Amino acid sequence: MKRFVYINDESCQNDYCDNRISNTKYNLLNFLPKNLWEQFRRFMNQYFLLIACLQLWSLITPVNPASTWGPLIIIFAVSATKEAWDDYNRYISDKQANEKEVWVVKNGARKHIQAQDIRVGNIVWIRENEEVPCDLVLLGTSEPQGLCHIETAALDGETDLKTRVSPPPCVGLEFEQLHRIKGVIECPIPDKDIRRFDANIRLFPPFIDNDICPLTINNTLLQSCYLRNTEWACGVAVYTGNKTKLGMSRGVPEPKLTAMDAMIDKLTGAIFLFQLTVVVVLGAAGNVWKDIEARKQWYVKYDDNEPWYQILVIPLRFELLCSIMIPISIKVSLDFVKSLYAKFIDWDEDMYDLENNTPAHAANTAISEDLGQVEYILTDKTGTLTENKMIFRRCCVGGTFYGNECGDALTDVELLNAIANNSPHVIKFLTVMSLCNTVIPIKSPSGSVFYKAQSQDEDALVNAAANLHMVLVSKNGNNAEIHFNLQVMRYEILDILEFTSDRKRMSVVVLDCQSGKIFLLSKGADEAMLPCAYSGQQTKTFVDAVDKYAQLGLRTLCLGWRELESEEYTEWSQSFKEANSALIDREWRVAEVCQKLEHSLEILGVSAIEDRLQDGVPETIEILRQSGINFWMLTGDKQNTAIQIALLCNLISSEPKGQLLHINGRTQDEVARSLERVLLTMRITSSEPKELAFVVDGWALEIILTHYTEAFTELAVLSKTALCCRVTPSQKAQLVKLLKSCDYRTLAIGDGGNDVRMIQQADIGVGISGREGLQAARAADYSIGKFRFLKRLILVHGRYSYNRTAFLSQYSFYKSLLICFIQILFSFLSGIAGTSLFNSVSLMAYNVFYTSIPVLTTVLDKDLSEKTVMQNPEILLYCQAGR
Repeated sequence: MKRFVYINDESCQNDYCDNRISNTKYNLLNFLPKNLWEQFRRFMNQYFLLIACLQLWSLITPVNPASTWGPLIIIFAVSATKEAWDDYNRYISDKQANEKEVWVVKNGARKHIQAQDIRVGNIVWIRENEEVPCDLVLLGTSEPQGLCHIETAALDGETDLKTRVSPPPCVGLEFEQLHRIKGVIECPIPDKDIRRFDANIRLFPPFIDNDICPLTINNTLLQSCYLRNTEWACGVAVYTGNKTKLGMSRGVPEPKLTAMDAMIDKLTGAIFLFQLTVVVVLGAAGNVWKDIEARKQWYVKYDDNEPWYQILVIPLRFELLCSIMIPISIKVSLDFVKSLYAKFIDWDEDMYDLENNTPAHAANTAISEDLGQVEYILTDKTGTLTENKMIFRRCCVGGTFYGNECGDALTDVELLNAIANNSPHVIKFLTVMSLCNTVIPIKSPSGSVFYKAQSQDEDALVNAAANLHMVLVSKNGNNAEIHFNLQVMRYEILDILEFTSDRKRMSVVVLDCQSGKIFLLSKGADEAMLPCAYSGQQTKTFVDAVDKYAQLGLRTLCLGWRELESEEYTEWSQSFKEANSALIDREWRVAEVCQKLEHSLEILGVSAIEDRLQDGVPETIEILRQSGINFWMLTGDKQNTAIQIALLCNLISSEPKGQLLHINGRTQDEVARSLERVLLTMRITSSEPKELAFVVDGWALEIILTHYTEAFTELAVLSKTALCCRVTPSQKAQLVKLLKSCDYRTLAIGDGGNDVRMIQQADIGVGISGREGLQAARAADYSIGKFRFLKRLILVHGRYSYNRTAFLSQYSFYKSLLICFIQILFSFLSGIAGTSLFNSVSLMAYNVFYTSIPVLTTVLDKDLSEKTVMQNPEILLYCQAGR
């Protein structure tokens, strides 16, 4: 389905909602029924409501109904008050956003209105450092080229600035023309994909003819972004209110049920069945005693003509007396202490990252005890185990290796001499490093240039090129300027073929303004670039370079280029424009068109970038493995690079202590044979002390997950360590799901947007507030500043939370059963008539306040010092055994 947005014409937009934001869960009319419905969805609450209702029958109740109704109302009131307070805070936040003043165009003039009054089709003006109030298609900016810079941290957690550009028909429009602009935008119905916007725009005369211009996400300003380094920008509202991309992506995540919660639910069910058995036995015994003994006693007056339902009175009395077997206050008690566990994590100064000024944070307050029962940790590599601070170390250009001797190509005399002598291969290599990217150069007041990059790899490449005298000075719209030694080189960027996880490469088409020639510049993974080399080019040197650099733990990229004939580019450009204009399957069509251009490349060389391990990573992994936790590393890097990093961080052991098994293959048969061989080896040597691990790449993994899931599941059970290389975000999530299907408690940890699906799929998600932004940290249950804090999160907070919750649960059931058995014993001494030993006030006080003693004891429990936990991580095995 499509949406047609008529620019600056409110009369055509009546079918769309206004810009009022509402994140509240309740309103005044539905709060009470909706909240009660949610609370009574739990079996325990239904059970206690039944007991309370039975106590209203005066014939059977042995105690005052207030003994159950009082605690039930108090507990429900506490839960409802908490929900109401949370919802009220959301209402206040919504109110502030809805009443914010914004500028819109009305009748050709700018006017102030509240943000909630913006309608689809309105033209909205934003000034520097202001928040975007709804999803806009950019029409104009203060920059002549129609550019602006935005900060999307509130949307996707990425802190680097991004460039947005006006559609070509709107570039150059005057200030007054933007007030009177008319046209139509054809776009999809609202969705939550913040990385795609497949639409078209057509302006009405006199501004331009009826040519259709494609729109992408780069032509939009999404709600909650901030305008930076740009005086003003204006755009037309296409999605408003809760129908924006941010509004569509909001939602309450599925609640995660901890192992302890599942056990408590099962225990509650078992106690309920036991309770019914006791009620049936005692009820039958009571009726027998009444007929045989009670009628003989002169002081017991039973009517000889009792109605039929009198046979139910004694059993129902015992049901009411035994109802305290299931503690009514356990849910509130557990919720309270779990909230305190989360605060302990927030307050932990030993988990404070001083470097980035980032504290640990528990976003999910309900699953802290599961941290003490983790069996598998699935971790990303870049930015999680490593620092994600990319440093250009070595390169191979035209078959010559640079940086091998000194370990730093930037100081390699041979490379510096090649640059001084204008070596053609080296100059091309540096040009690709400077231009084939989405980096934004920014000039400081002192005149120096620094760069804002969405990718740390691109930042390292551009800075390395600048250090080698190929300085990217500016990017204004489609124009880029490079200073090389004393030369000024200008290029026009004609098209950008963006990187995707499927293509694993990115390209730009540029026009050399001096020579008038058109070039295709490309960079990407070796398996995506080397097959695109022109026929006859010898690539063995580059293959050897990639392998050599990977063995050193360096990240590699292959760079290439080729000259395009103007006729070839003109024909391809038309196809590219048509693919970009498609509203259906645009991504697939664009990839197909890109494939037609990215061939016959001259492979220029290979870059090698170092990404060092974070401090404390080897020690953390070692101590967690001693605790009985298994590790899987899921990375998009090359296999050899992943293996070297795994060796450095104690994830795998080298021969003879350990053995690494490879699962390879490009066809289904090859993968099947390799998988069976590894599986057979695992079965044979599983009882030996030797540490076994397996490594698999994304290609083989895709075949396995499609055709050999059962065999791979068996392998996952046998293997304690695995390295999965060249994997996509969806494959990461599939692996987490596979381990969960084996009933393992999983923890996923990552730092980037590509780790979000894995983090959300796992039983426990941990995000690292890293250089890739806060997207992973926001999606996670827990966020930490560095990987080494995971040791304390699991061994200290996880263990304490598990032990405290176990103690509280056991104590709650124990004291309830104890009181109940005292009541049952009294029944045998009082004629099995269902008489209560305790008065109503005592029962009410017991139900409401008696749990405060174990709660206080639980919170203050320090039975084992944190130092002892760290020095003896195997104690965590006792927590896992508790499952």
